[in-house]
Amino acid sequence: MNTQRRSEPDAPSAPVLVVGAGPVGAILALELAHHGVPSILIDRSLTPSRHPKMDFVNGRSMELLRRLGLSDEIRALGVGPEHPFTFIWTRGFDEPPLTRWHYPSVAGVLEKINKVNDGSMPLEPYQRVLGSLLEDLGRRRTRAHPLIDVREGWTFVRLDQDADGVTAHVVDSTTGTRHSIRTRFLVGCDGANSAVRQALRIPLDSIGPTTRHCDVYFRSGDPALRQHGRFFLTISGRGLTLVSRDEKDTWTGTFPVFDDGPLPADPMAVVQERLGVKFRVDEVIITAEWIGRMAVAESYRRGSVFLAGDAAHQFFPTGGHGANTGLGDAVDLGWKLAAVINGWGGPRLLDSYEAERRPVALFNREMSLNLLEVWHRFPRMTQYGASREHLTGFLEKESYQVDNIGIHFGYRYTSSPVICHEEGSAPRWEWQRIVPSTWPGGRAPSVRLRDGSALFDRFGTGLTLVDLSAENAGKALVEEAQRRGVPMTHLPVDDENVRAVWERDLVLVRPDHHVAWRGNTPPEDWGAVLDRVCGR
Repeated sequence: MNTQRRSEPDAPSAPVLVVGAGPVGAILALELAHHGVPSILIDRSLTPSRHPKMDFVNGRSMELLRRLGLSDEIRALGVGPEHPFTFIWTRGFDEPPLTRWHYPSVAGVLEKINKVNDGSMPLEPYQRVLGSLLEDLGRRRTRAHPLIDVREGWTFVRLDQDADGVTAHVVDSTTGTRHSIRTRFLVGCDGANSAVRQALRIPLDSIGPTTRHCDVYFRSGDPALRQHGRFFLTISGRGLTLVSRDEKDTWTGTFPVFDDGPLPADPMAVVQERLGVKFRVDEVIITAEWIGRMAVAESYRRGSVFLAGDAAHQFFPTGGHGANTGLGDAVDLGWKLAAVINGWGGPRLLDSYEAERRPVALFNREMSLNLLEVWHRFPRMTQYGASREHLTGFLEKESYQVDNIGIHFGYRYTSSPVICHEEGSAPRWEWQRIVPSTWPGGRAPSVRLRDGSALFDRFGTGLTLVDLSAENAGKALVEEAQRRGVPMTHLPVDDENVRAVWERDLVLVRPDHHVAWRGNTPPEDWGAVLDRVCGR
């Protein structure tokens, strides 16, 4: 049998090579295609992972995915809108819960969105959905797209850079054939143990604990698991987190492993012991080990190679920040790469990727660490014999952390070189609400127009100049941008709801909904504004 690897003479090529076809890599490829840019998407796995991993797509991510036509299908795959987002804290199911943290259901959020139209609400609520289903959706959509060349079973090995781009060396695991892919840009979306990051020798900046965990993904229709009502998460003081994956019969039990040895021989028995109740197990689907850490790459880029998602940052799953931060990376980097490839974006636009997204990751790491501290202290205090009253009081004090909409929607790109920053005091940031503002660098407020349609849905694929001047003051600005090759949509708006919260007559919005510039009159040097926003 000949086991020698063969080299393919005709190397595939594309402007962008995306390594890793998980949710972040797939969304990056779809974002590029949204702007007309071809890409090659490779993944060492032939099929999506069976491990559910993430289970929460926050409202901000849903807004970004809506632009790509994905939000409706994600909701169809996910947990129904009637189910609340509830955390149960318990010493064990053999006694009543200590307390519950409540967050409204998707239906409840939608009801409020339909009542409130002052810019303080999201366009889209959050969605609970299995990460494996999201990954499968991403792969299906990328396979079907004519601008995306999906190569499953292809493993990244190494890369070479030169002044004109990158050559990636990969192996097709199904045939053993070596391939050299020539590309202008390469993006590593290949997870926490990223081979791309290792090839670039970019270190991780880590804080807090690094711990081993065991996930048991299983099915059980035993009513014992619902004896204290429905929940998204149950956190047991004996050291277990139980996640309801589909509000039916699919669950994940997660517990820490405190030594370097193998996983327990019967991890399902550990789940039952730490939950404090015996229940019927219909099927163990998969058991997996994962490493929890709080780490952010010291750089997101080397030359023409970038990192995104878990390759760039890893958090504990507390707070749902990890995958959602990665989805934000994909959209931010995707439209900027497309702008450069399409000829209207300059070199500073790519410099702005790290300047914008790394501070978001660092902040979200701190927010995740806040909630992780509660997760760690609760079982310790339970073990030390703290009373029900003390435990309940502690948990109720910390319950505000689950309502963290301000983290998801309120980040601003204050250090970005492609934002026209303003002097003065920016609007305050609040943990538990969206503060509506068009302050440059922040997300523009979502508002419904008088006909019921969403303002966000009127934005163009490229830049959009929202014109509230009532005299088409922005028309000439848009025409000048188009003459310079910048794709910009002129959006005149005559609506009292928008006017009440958008603060300026002219607001320039980027493809990711962030405000790039604003003013009440055309600027004296519109060319300088365009050069800055386009990174020229």
